[in-house]
Amino acid sequence: EGVGGAMKQRELTVVLCIIWAVSLLYGEMFAYWVPSLWACSWPHHHLNSKSTMDEVGYSTDYVKVVVLTDPQLMDKTSLGLAPKSLALEIAQFYADLFMRRAFFSSIVPFKPDVILFLGDYFDGGPYLSDEEWQESLSRFKHIFGLDAQGRYKNIPVYYLPGNHDIGYASLHYQRPEVIKRYENEFGMRNYQFTVGKVDFIAIDAQTLDDKQRSGRPQEDLASPTWNFVKNVSMDVQLNPRVLLTHIPLYRQDWTSCGPHRGSPVINQRVSRAVDSQEIAYQNYVFEESSNCLLELIKPVLILSGHDHDQCTVSHNSKFGPIKEQTVGTISWQMGNLYPSFMLLSASNFTLPNASHPEEAISTHLCFLPMQTHIYIWYLSLFVLTLLALLWPTSGLTVWNHCSNLIVSCNIFGGGTKEKNEDENCEYEMIWDAEGSMHLVKKALNAPIANSSERGLVERGNAIMRPTAKKHISQDIEASMNVDLGADVDSMLKMTTRTSKSKTKIVIQRLVRTFRMLTIIAAVNLPLYMMLLFKDWID
Repeated sequence: EGVGGAMKQRELTVVLCIIWAVSLLYGEMFAYWVPSLWACSWPHHHLNSKSTMDEVGYSTDYVKVVVLTDPQLMDKTSLGLAPKSLALEIAQFYADLFMRRAFFSSIVPFKPDVILFLGDYFDGGPYLSDEEWQESLSRFKHIFGLDAQGRYKNIPVYYLPGNHDIGYASLHYQRPEVIKRYENEFGMRNYQFTVGKVDFIAIDAQTLDDKQRSGRPQEDLASPTWNFVKNVSMDVQLNPRVLLTHIPLYRQDWTSCGPHRGSPVINQRVSRAVDSQEIAYQNYVFEESSNCLLELIKPVLILSGHDHDQCTVSHNSKFGPIKEQTVGTISWQMGNLYPSFMLLSASNFTLPNASHPEEAISTHLCFLPMQTHIYIWYLSLFVLTLLALLWPTSGLTVWNHCSNLIVSCNIFGGGTKEKNEDENCEYEMIWDAEGSMHLVKKALNAPIANSSERGLVERGNAIMRPTAKKHISQDIEASMNVDLGADVDSMLKMTTRTSKSKTKIVIQRLVRTFRMLTIIAAVNLPLYMMLLFKDWID
């Protein structure tokens, strides 16, 4: 039994090692391959399968654009933790690692031609010192391969400012160096660029709704953005336009966001500075500003971020309905259980009929691994591992336990037969010459009918004859006293022995569990560390 138990312990350890290894390989590596291998594809592939255009080569029909938003790198403003504390460093590392894996394992395999960021690169960007801001910038470049060692520096990258990068109007007046710092690194806040035969219009949405207050000149903030928009509106529109804004455009409260939304809809919320009444936070661009943008730019598609969750709405304009797609955050620590990115196909040819913009611009929303669920599975697997190791294994498998249970049920079922046999007999007490009592089993021939036999004293099926009465009381009393004393001693000894046995069993199980956990950890911890750092180190 000891040898069999040891064999089963080894088998259990091997099985748990395999389960942990498979779980780690999937959670730390294979899960990031799913978008590029099975779950997602460029939307123009589906268009080409239906299209009759064959004069242009398949590989050059569309320019492939990846859209990312709201990485919001964690810093001292994120969780209220002390700067440089161990807890903050760990949270930063795992958030950064997820985004780096997502970028290199889930996004780069699509081989994009252009990368587009929709803002919020840092969490507390306006409130960081120059040294802290440069440190966050280095992390950002490392995550997305934009540093000197970056493997994909040949891919054009376009940036859009977010409120966590430059703040709102109330902050711009207090810290104008924040905008200068941003522009020195990421470029202008309002600009346009062309990808294929599609024009992209990028605007600084944080200043759109700024109004002149407290005698401050309005043109300091809002005028550059609106002047840019007016200039764009006066240009001859040759290509379809896509409006890029970090803050989504206005919509009525409780407007549905479509099937990809994972959290409740967020309604308009505006906060203002106490002293100047300038905007300190807003969820959406104001209605008046949104209508002006739609009228002046005439986009066929609007891309936005800021909300951290996916949302698709339709805006009514003079030129018909216009779809806006809000892309969810790429970070798993920004309140979205389903981080995402977008694949956008921009046509590389002039459409003969401009009334079908969906043929010029098509999008596909892709989802990244649910990191929170992966960690929940790790925790659940750890609990299951402890239960499996602590479960009593005295050389019996689960099948043995089931077999024993079945046998015991059969015994209880078959016991009635023996009981029925005993019901047809009687036991007679017989004393020999030395006074010793013996039970003699005799068959029960016929029921007792004679009144002369009523004097018999019955104890169950054992009949005590009158000649034995004088010995019964004395013998029973003596035997009870002797047996009671012996039973008390034996019970005390048995209790002590049982207590020691239970303590020994518990200690043995704990030692066995620790030994098996050590083996499982020795096999899987190196695997985990290798998977952890293979994606982090260039």
